[in-house]
Amino acid sequence: MPRIYLTTSLASDSEITIEGSAANHIGRVLRLKSGDKITLFNGKGGEYSAVLTSIERQIIHAQVGKFNPRESESPLQITLAQGISRGERMDYTLQKSVELGVNRIIPLTTERCGVKLDEKRAAKRQQHWQGIIISACEQCGRNRIPEILPITSLACWLGENHTETQPFVLHHSAKHSLRQLAPPCGPISLLIGPEGGLSENELENASQGGFQGIQFGPRILRTETASIAALAALQTYWGDLG
Repeated sequence: MPRIYLTTSLASDSEITIEGSAANHIGRVLRLKSGDKITLFNGKGGEYSAVLTSIERQIIHAQVGKFNPRESESPLQITLAQGISRGERMDYTLQKSVELGVNRIIPLTTERCGVKLDEKRAAKRQQHWQGIIISACEQCGRNRIPEILPITSLACWLGENHTETQPFVLHHSAKHSLRQLAPPCGPISLLIGPEGGLSENELENASQGGFQGIQFGPRILRTETASIAALAALQTYWGDLG
């Protein structure tokens, strides 16, 4: 059954109007018809059954049914601090990280980041990434939308207080793997470099900021592979995978 995210309030036994990109997705992409059933959620927890009552070119009406309090959030709270990669690689990283249960994403510019964005392009890219995250939630069954923060520099982010999380930085030369570490007692921050990796200076700054270096074997992983592998391992060891 198709799942649709809406920013509006939802209530059982009410009729709603769906417009904009959600209406376009229902009518033109999914090609649904009046009488078809869908699931609606607005990111506040749980979901609603609904039936489409009329479909016009830009406006769709639906009758909202029962509320289902179902949740699929991981017990592990993870912030992914991701060095920005090019185009589809970053899209892929965001999509899969949402599927793997990440709670918050921080896009980072770093010394070796190959993506240069002015203010206008950064705002446009931020909007695009938000759409990727919403679509991933619709697909994977999550009813809460992970937060994506504005693009910031790694130096600025490392200068913040990370004492409330257990911070990790992924690097192939790190001495420890996850299996050698004790389970976290709270939220996790995971730092992943961009396509060119983190510089020695950045790794040193992260270490001085309390970040624990971790590695996943002797092979160097691409940035999009590294993020997914690390999140999958975190969820397998300490979360709800496996």
